[in-house]
Amino acid sequence: MITLSIPHRLCFPPTTTTSSPHSQTKPRTVTFQRRRRTTTTTACAASENPHQRQNPNQKKQRDSKAENTADGDGEKGIDPAGFLAKRGISHKAFAQFLRERYKVLKDMKDEILKRHESFMVLASGFELLGMHRHPEHRVDYMEWAPGARYCAIIGDFNGWSPTENCAKEHYFGHDDYGYWFIILQDKLREGEEPDKYYFQMYNYIDDYDKGDSGVTAEELIKKANEEYWQPGEDRFVNHRFEGPVKLYEQIFGPNGPQTLEDLPDIPDAETRYKEWAAKHGPSPTAVIDSGKEYDIFNVIVDPQWHEKVRALKPPVMYWFETRKGRKAWLKKYSPGIPHGSKYRVYFNTPNGPLERVPAWATYVQPEAEGRQAYAIHWEPPPEDAYKWRNTNPKVPKSLRIYEAHIGISGSEPKVSSFNDFTDKVLPYIKEAGYNAIQLIGIVEHKDYFTVGYRVTNFFAVSSRYGTPEDFKRLVDEAHGLGLLVFLEIVHSYAAADEMVGLSMFDGSNDCFFRSGKRGQHKYWGTRMFKYGDPDVLHFLLSNLNWWIMEYQIDGFQFHSVSSMMYTHNGFASFTGDLEEYCNQYVDKDALAYLILANEILHDLHPNIITIAEDATFYPGLCEPTSQGGLGFDYYVNLSVSDLWSTFLESVPDHEWNMTKIVNTLISNKEYADKMLMYAENHNQSISGRRSFAEILFGELDKNSHHYKESLLRGSSLHKMIRLITLTIGGCAYLNFMGNEFGHPKRVEFPTSSNNNSYLLATRQWDLLAKDGVHRDLFSFDKDMMKLDENERVLSRGFPSIHHVNDSSMVIAYIRGPLLFVFNFHPKDSYDSYSIGVEEAGEYQIILNTDEIKYGGQGSLKEDQYFQKTISRRVDGPRNCLEVSLPSRTAQVYKLRRILRI
Repeated sequence: MITLSIPHRLCFPPTTTTSSPHSQTKPRTVTFQRRRRTTTTTACAASENPHQRQNPNQKKQRDSKAENTADGDGEKGIDPAGFLAKRGISHKAFAQFLRERYKVLKDMKDEILKRHESFMVLASGFELLGMHRHPEHRVDYMEWAPGARYCAIIGDFNGWSPTENCAKEHYFGHDDYGYWFIILQDKLREGEEPDKYYFQMYNYIDDYDKGDSGVTAEELIKKANEEYWQPGEDRFVNHRFEGPVKLYEQIFGPNGPQTLEDLPDIPDAETRYKEWAAKHGPSPTAVIDSGKEYDIFNVIVDPQWHEKVRALKPPVMYWFETRKGRKAWLKKYSPGIPHGSKYRVYFNTPNGPLERVPAWATYVQPEAEGRQAYAIHWEPPPEDAYKWRNTNPKVPKSLRIYEAHIGISGSEPKVSSFNDFTDKVLPYIKEAGYNAIQLIGIVEHKDYFTVGYRVTNFFAVSSRYGTPEDFKRLVDEAHGLGLLVFLEIVHSYAAADEMVGLSMFDGSNDCFFRSGKRGQHKYWGTRMFKYGDPDVLHFLLSNLNWWIMEYQIDGFQFHSVSSMMYTHNGFASFTGDLEEYCNQYVDKDALAYLILANEILHDLHPNIITIAEDATFYPGLCEPTSQGGLGFDYYVNLSVSDLWSTFLESVPDHEWNMTKIVNTLISNKEYADKMLMYAENHNQSISGRRSFAEILFGELDKNSHHYKESLLRGSSLHKMIRLITLTIGGCAYLNFMGNEFGHPKRVEFPTSSNNNSYLLATRQWDLLAKDGVHRDLFSFDKDMMKLDENERVLSRGFPSIHHVNDSSMVIAYIRGPLLFVFNFHPKDSYDSYSIGVEEAGEYQIILNTDEIKYGGQGSLKEDQYFQKTISRRVDGPRNCLEVSLPSRTAQVYKLRRILRI
């Protein structure tokens, strides 16, 4: 029951009317909303349903951020096809598709806001679902399983009994949307008496006994009322029937019937109102129940009193005084489900009983060595819980990302841990000059050899690397070193495993995923999400927010978004015709989800970074969502690594085409400031392929008389490929762990085909301690990172590429005050090669791939490091430099002094 503890005057109906609209008090609408659970409320959490329907007046009360996200302000500033005009693109079919997609998004938002108070609530499902300790000495569990008929929690704490801890109907155990609610009460210790008040709350974190001093709830309520209410203001609280009595007298008079037998037949409210309205005119404060599922009461309130009450703070602090501390809780109760307990969720379905690992579990032990998978209740005591020490670093203007996999980051043939990575690899990454790390395979997955892409438990860090507290320490230490932490997130598909994953979670085939062929990836055997389902959106969007809120993640790379954007999963030939991006094979629901994800993430966390991995270069990937884009901050140019792989493996050195290299590296000039580039990432090392270093050095015979020549070739190309990829375009660069020093072996995870060997699932860090090519390559990569840090290469505008010569195999371009010159010719060197520059002056080499410390020959003498321009127009610019270009070398010149002519 909800009590309105404010003085008020009910007008039912008004006895007088006025002709002037300014002479009457404007009625205020008071709407009774659902109560929200917080740590300070005494309401039973089981009474809260995050998916209740809301009336139109409740929509008006949403926070402004949610209204903006929902495009509630008259679609102000929204143009579903705006970026087409901005880019000068005219295509009627694609423009129409964008408008239709926007309507799908708008309908999706409307449906969401019927069930959630705001988009922030939509993306905060982890606050309710899963296991959560409640202040009233209990643990609450909520799960979504619409296809189940019965739900229970089984585990080692209750002997794996499917009847001891189950959802009960009279405990709000099941709602119409398929959400199940289970309460696991803490157990009263022997000899202890139950709490006097059913709403007694405990603070499980602070180690104190505050509240045990003998102060009763009645004394606190009296104290709060004395300080909160002015004399006479608590009249309605103390005289609750005064209002109904006056209303009774108004209807029947002072001498009305005293018993039910004396009560005459009373017409219904609507009939009485119509009779009154015919005599007095319509009333602005009349209340008529129109049969809707909500009630709206128009109450006239004294405006001065209303403002006075609004200025007061609710007396919540007094309720805090009733809370007891951790000592008191442990003395009286033992946890209903202790920390570290193993558990699963038990369903009874039309197809029989099922046991599943909960979808919202935060720590999971996957199947291993014949053992069934189970979730682990993670609720460490305060002294063991990790305490954050560092804040998130500021987002730099240019990103130098170090991509890593925790399991293979060690030198020993075993699965490495979070702590190993924190202690040994993080300092190395900082020393190498990178400013961000991107972690793959972090989210729990059943099979190690899948590299983490067949995710089974989306809210859990992989237990094979350590505990959630270990991962928090890793992120915190990275932040302390000034490194951003990105996570590669896989929302484009999920593992098809049933016991430990989401497939057939509640016994039905279409719980989280599409049914039929659309529910299966055409080539990978994985499951495809139902992106148009509000409950699936609730799960996925909450998952993104969870990693930020719980683990302080700074950004996400969305893996293989082409798998979700097309019904053919991106496995089709693309010519670049816009028709291919708006035909019947494009999934509008998936695109709407990506837009919604970017909108919500950037609204809730303005500094978050989102990166799209899309092999199809979908138009508008990085355009604002208000202009018809998908809202990503960066997109990955996947064609670059394919180009280099093809050249190294299949094309003779003298046939390398400079024009093709340049066109591939700058394939999308309009979005150069949004482009993330890499020469090779984990795909070249892990996906059954060879790393560049293995291609270049793997087959060298040290006893061969061509060994030194081949080693020089491999070292030179390794450095040049990385330098041109970093500097020619884009403002973000990525490198996979170990490739910076030319790791000699590919990655091969333990499988039955290699007798479960971990020999190639490692990184050979010891190579850096020895003189040789690997140490030289690392020195160059380190200085290349310093080049960007000191000269801000990536954050500068798009370069001026003014020299591309396929005959001489020379490429030159200017980016800011820097001139980059590459000679890819395998044999020809040039003593005085003319390269145009705009500014007349003195130029100095600040990076040279041919230096001896980088494994080069040191062909250039010291006096050749300084060059003075010649007043001669070459390649367009008014001046030129005559530089010495040894074969297979690259040089970076910086303008040191400008000469005025």
